[in-house]
Amino acid sequence: MGFFVVEPCGEGERLDVYLARNIDSLSRNAIQRLIGVQAVTVNNLPAKASLKIHAGDGILISIPEPRVLEAVPEPIPLDIVYEDAELCVVNKPRGMVVHPAAGHFSGTLVNALLYHCAGRLSGINGVLRPGIVHRIDKDTSGLLVAAKTDVAHVKLSRQLENHSMTRVYHAIVYNRVAGNNGTIDKPLGRSPSDRKKIAVVSGGKPAVTHYSVLERFGKFTWIEAALETGRTHQIRVHMASEGHPLLGDEVYGPSGAAALGFAGQVLHAKTLGFVHPGSGEYIYFDSGLPEYFLRAVEFCRTAG
Repeated sequence: MGFFVVEPCGEGERLDVYLARNIDSLSRNAIQRLIGVQAVTVNNLPAKASLKIHAGDGILISIPEPRVLEAVPEPIPLDIVYEDAELCVVNKPRGMVVHPAAGHFSGTLVNALLYHCAGRLSGINGVLRPGIVHRIDKDTSGLLVAAKTDVAHVKLSRQLENHSMTRVYHAIVYNRVAGNNGTIDKPLGRSPSDRKKIAVVSGGKPAVTHYSVLERFGKFTWIEAALETGRTHQIRVHMASEGHPLLGDEVYGPSGAAALGFAGQVLHAKTLGFVHPGSGEYIYFDSGLPEYFLRAVEFCRTAG
């Protein structure tokens, strides 16, 4: 970043406060992290964030070279539903993150796929998301397809874009759904009040979910939801917008489900179908409902 000589107006100020006030491109937290790794010196000596500086002090800041993050293979067991030279269909367990990101740089599906496929995955999405054509949330279980070649990746991605890939989910939602089926056509985008959430917003990206009722309970409903589009958190947000948030989803639904043993949305990507990028044949996969989902069904039946 460079060298600073403390001006008289900075006399007696904390080091981190002074730097945050004078460097617009770095937050105070970022400056404190740099100080913590001794990338900041005062008069050629490492300093603490709380150091009181004086006029004429020389402050040198050395920004470390950014570390190139790359997913590494990890021997994590996978439930492989189908595999050939071009692609791999996996039944992802609940609780597994799909690809490395902040706070989750190991233990992800990508780490497991890199080990299982010996690194032979498409490189279109870069070194942190190799092979990933589409994703499902950490607490959503079920089927997804990974591409081993760039050609397969492109062809599968096109099917996602033109909505010809079949993706059907099962979910347990709060309250009794009226009618046996329906379609939710509401645009989705970042919530204006909480950027970590998705919301129904005017001018958002088009999003369409088709649903049908499989079983009604007193306070809950078991539904099947087919995606026409595949926006982030689409089923969760669409159903919540209709007054039917998913059981266990404390981001878009009521709190308290964790105490009942359902921490995370009860949502399973049950079926997946697409045209094979090599053979041109339509292939279709169905996965059984996992234990946590069956337990939720029994709970709803008992709760009435």
